[in-house]
Amino acid sequence: MYTKKQYRISIVLSWTKRYILIFFLLAIIPVIFYELAEWKWLQLPWLPIGLIGTALAFISGFKNNAAYDRLWEARKIYGGIVNASRTLTTMVNDFITDEFAAKKYLDSDLFKIRKEIIMRHVAWMTALRYSLRKPKEWESSFSNKSDKEFMKSIEVDEYKYSLKEQLEGYLSDAELEEVLSKTNKQTGCLKLQSNHFKKLKISGLIEDFRHMEFKNSIEELFTLQGKAERIKNFPYPRQFATLNIIFVWIFIILIPFGLMNEFENIGDRLMQSHANLITNNFVWLSVPFSMVISWIFMLMERVGDTSENPFDGGMNNGVPITTMSRGIEIDIREMIDDDKQEIPQPYPKTRDSQM
Repeated sequence: MYTKKQYRISIVLSWTKRYILIFFLLAIIPVIFYELAEWKWLQLPWLPIGLIGTALAFISGFKNNAAYDRLWEARKIYGGIVNASRTLTTMVNDFITDEFAAKKYLDSDLFKIRKEIIMRHVAWMTALRYSLRKPKEWESSFSNKSDKEFMKSIEVDEYKYSLKEQLEGYLSDAELEEVLSKTNKQTGCLKLQSNHFKKLKISGLIEDFRHMEFKNSIEELFTLQGKAERIKNFPYPRQFATLNIIFVWIFIILIPFGLMNEFENIGDRLMQSHANLITNNFVWLSVPFSMVISWIFMLMERVGDTSENPFDGGMNNGVPITTMSRGIEIDIREMIDDDKQEIPQPYPKTRDSQM
């Protein structure tokens, strides 16, 4: 059995296996010509390469910080959705009464109205996460070969089931048809919710103050939706991302040419006191060291690249919106005392987060 740490290491190595092979070839080919073909001129001083590496570390750090900011903001947005959902459910429980109505309602009738609102709210969350999962051309999960290969091992509901399948049971047939006819389906859900609150006010189940509070709740949900859509639809500036990957590959290609001479000089010095097979072939140690340095810089680049898009459902530490939405649904349906047999079960913890 793997420990959690071993599992994560195996995931990372599997994710970067294509790059590891490339790094090996880039590292060993120059050494073959340098050592076996005696092309001793095939070398570069390490100082300028080291300066490039230092500059690249700052550039990659800037990109990773920006990517993490996008990831953390996305997580805060969904944290806001959690809180807004609970607040809405509390208002649904406490505000919808027959206190101001012209006629009295049975508790079962009031529960039916409350549940209809909550189920429509779940439909909004479902439509929102489907919108956030739509592939964009700049998302590495759908453009990078390693990421696409890894995506095959991840089960994501939004890529497995249609939105219509997921919304059935949460909306009436007429509401479902109306929502699916909209370009922005999550906005369509909130429109239906707003219309329902208006009808409740007209029927006397809520009065003006409570109606305004429900409207404020709708406004907050629109704000959170807009923030999430902004992150989804506006990528990390591509000029920075493109330049960064170009600089990384330039540095990786140059590394072996700088390390060969350094390791050969170390071997020559060691031979003065310890002449043996290792010191005679010390230059070959530049191969594993080149691979390690290349892997570290590329891994930094790839982590930043995948973290830019926190909603794509890939193998990064993105926001697990499928799991979180299911958790919110369970929470708010329990708050209205819905039938426990009808409330769905939580998703496994690793549902949409693999690392």
